[in-house]
Amino acid sequence: MSSKVEKLIRSSITAGARGVARAANAVRTRGDAHPYLSGIHTPLTAEHTLTDLPVTGCLPPALDGRYLRIGPNPLVAPNPATHHWFVGDGMVHGIRLHDGRATWYRNRWIHSDAVSTALGETAVPAPPGRERGVVNTNVIAHAGRTWALVEAGTAPVLLDDNLETQRYDDFAGGLAGPYSAHPHRDPANGELHAICYRGDVQDTVWHTVVDAAGRVVREEPITVTDGPCIHDCAITPRYVIVLDLPVTFSMALLLAGHPFPYRWNPEHPARVGLLPRTGTAADMRWYAVDPCFVFHPANAFERADGSVVVDVVAHDRMFDDHYDGPDGSRMSFERWTLAPGAAAVAREIVDNEGQEFPRYDERRTGSPYRYAYCMAAAAAGPGLVTDTRLFRHDLERGERAVHDFGPGRHPGEFVFVPRSADAAEDDGWLLGLVVDMNDDTTALTVLDAADFTAPPLATVTLPHRVPPGFHGNWIAAGASA
Repeated sequence: MSSKVEKLIRSSITAGARGVARAANAVRTRGDAHPYLSGIHTPLTAEHTLTDLPVTGCLPPALDGRYLRIGPNPLVAPNPATHHWFVGDGMVHGIRLHDGRATWYRNRWIHSDAVSTALGETAVPAPPGRERGVVNTNVIAHAGRTWALVEAGTAPVLLDDNLETQRYDDFAGGLAGPYSAHPHRDPANGELHAICYRGDVQDTVWHTVVDAAGRVVREEPITVTDGPCIHDCAITPRYVIVLDLPVTFSMALLLAGHPFPYRWNPEHPARVGLLPRTGTAADMRWYAVDPCFVFHPANAFERADGSVVVDVVAHDRMFDDHYDGPDGSRMSFERWTLAPGAAAVAREIVDNEGQEFPRYDERRTGSPYRYAYCMAAAAAGPGLVTDTRLFRHDLERGERAVHDFGPGRHPGEFVFVPRSADAAEDDGWLLGLVVDMNDDTTALTVLDAADFTAPPLATVTLPHRVPPGFHGNWIAAGASA
């Protein structure tokens, strides 16, 4: 049977299974509160526009731009029996900083078909054949535009400077396949590199490259099995690092009504691949690794001996015991080394305490670096955002510093913003949202990266709780204009 016919049959079966899943979803019930629909994760029910926000401390005048963060925020209450954190309607939040002031805050739903229908609005434009699905995972600036991103097939969404959805966009028709929530920009040439997968294609993922002008210049297929969930990747000057790990597509989950049909699969061989950035799948070098799962690497780089190093947050398992969200008994910040001639990844634990969302100075992407920043997180049990601490890893000295925001104050992912283009690696600021469950408010918090444990330089207070979401970035003024 030809591969085209096989894919057509598989796609038809999956489409039919979605109908069965919707019917199954409608009749399932749950007795307890869903951890990602209650407490700190309770969705917002409205869009807000606030101006002249209160600032405590002094915002650095050099911070001229927007801090953006996106995450799931269901508009219509989903069925708690089958809801998964990863599939909630996307909502983007933004705070505009200028001249030492916080001039506005906005939150806007991404206008999928479901959101547009619920709001009684006309559907936004989309390329032919592309669904207007949920987009809720990352928001970036590239080629003078602001993009909201998700993985597994839905096209990126273009946003205007006020965070309104403009259209679903496949890079002006250049994207033939799926896209990723986690492209990585090469600081040397401005290219975005990503490993992309589709939920209805189980035998192929793609290395996709978008150049600095926003044109798709490569969609190289890589053969896989079982339909692995590949959330992120990493790059070095010569390689793309492919994380083919044992969370894979599950038809049984889809038929049972679960909208995120991926499950821990101990039968799937865990491996890490090195793909030459201009090579083909035939040029891949695969390394075995003990079964685990990685959502997010930090940085990667090459050593003089030809080995490749990638730092990751590794979970011992994922989506195994329960379905609500990330699960496992252990997560740790690790250094993985892929050496020439080796058959397996060499793993070194940098810090065995629970943490997620690693970030670093992205001017160092693909190069040796010193500092990584992680949000402390609980490895076991649902909820994920339950800690009050942010970590800074000094990878040269092997030291960890801790910034504790205090009881009831929960940080999300923090991003590094350099003071200037040629500033030192720790000469700049860390920006992120901290939810204060003591009074149900949120603060955009600015830390001095070089004085990590000191009190914040400034906080911008929002009068409501912003549910913990996924990823965000600092977009300097002019970067998306």
